[in-house]
Amino acid sequence: MADTATKVKIQPLGDRVIVKPLEQKEVKKGGIIIPETAKEKPQEGEIVAAGKGRTEDGKLVPMELKVGDKVLYGKYSGTEIKINDEEYLIMKEEDVLGIIK
Repeated sequence: MADTATKVKIQPLGDRVIVKPLEQKEVKKGGIIIPETAKEKPQEGEIVAAGKGRTEDGKLVPMELKVGDKVLYGKYSGTEIKINDEEYLIMKEEDVLGIIK
């Protein structure tokens, strides 16, 4: 987990996280092949970097998320970024719907 975070080399600010989308395993009966462009984007990912938290009433509220957490996020959440030819999303902590246990 920490190995991925060291490759990212971006420290998100405030309550933002960088998420590496997890590949969806798609099995279709009948041998139908769906091109990559037609597949839906995954909504699961792994946190590879996290900010320190948000400031509220002059006090730091620490992040609930941490590097290594597997999370669910909204379909259109975050901003796509490319680092070292890898696709990532950067989003606010509030855009994450939950942690996968």
